[in-house]
Amino acid sequence: MEVSGTVVVGTPDVPPGTRAAALLAGGGYAELVAVPAELALVVPDALTDRDAAALPEALATVWSNFDAAHLDAGQTVLVRGGSGGVGSIAVQAAREHYRSRVLATAGGPERVERLRELGVDVALDHRADDLVEQVLAATDGRGVDVVLDVVGAAALADNLAMLADGGRLVVIGMQKGRRAELDLAALMNRRSSVIGTTLRSRAPADKARVMAGVREHLWPLVAAGRIRPIVHAAFPLAQAADAHRLLESGAVFGKVLLEP
Repeated sequence: MEVSGTVVVGTPDVPPGTRAAALLAGGGYAELVAVPAELALVVPDALTDRDAAALPEALATVWSNFDAAHLDAGQTVLVRGGSGGVGSIAVQAAREHYRSRVLATAGGPERVERLRELGVDVALDHRADDLVEQVLAATDGRGVDVVLDVVGAAALADNLAMLADGGRLVVIGMQKGRRAELDLAALMNRRSSVIGTTLRSRAPADKARVMAGVREHLWPLVAAGRIRPIVHAAFPLAQAADAHRLLESGAVFGKVLLEP
């Protein structure tokens, strides 16, 4: 969970009156929250408080998972679910920080076009039956170095088939199941790996380490306008149920925010 606003009681590094955004373990549906200073980011002048609220958790998720995948500069990344709150940040971070060639999926022609507008090199409709063939064709048969996946079990076989030799599949969601059969021979033949991570259950010190990486490497790109929050809609806090219904509809591109 993530929030933004004005600091009331702060520290020397984040003094009172500072506009800040922060990563939370929970409890962000509120007018006041308590957060460790090491999980806070000072909001740059060019960014509104509202838009800043869309960034801390997404950036932390992206940074920690690309780190787990040992993504190197210039490698090729496939972001499954590029239209989501995390995916829309992942495609920008991969392009701007890692200088990756970015492939991403979304559902339907309009959402695919919006991915192209975000700078995705190859935008693909995940509803297509030949997604694996399209990815292999776009990489001259090689496959991608990293797959960042929110789909889960239903996508496991296809994700492995799209990996290059030595490729890494990072599973960060289970939208379509948590259990699947793994072809170990396919994994071994490609010398590839499957990595699973979460952010919320991490120890406070580990979250602080992740946010330090965000602060050093990705937040300057936000300040420069090279990574920007994608906000689909904002609701008053009292309409949180409506916000959740919109999220569940599958029509959201980017983030849905609540405003106290």
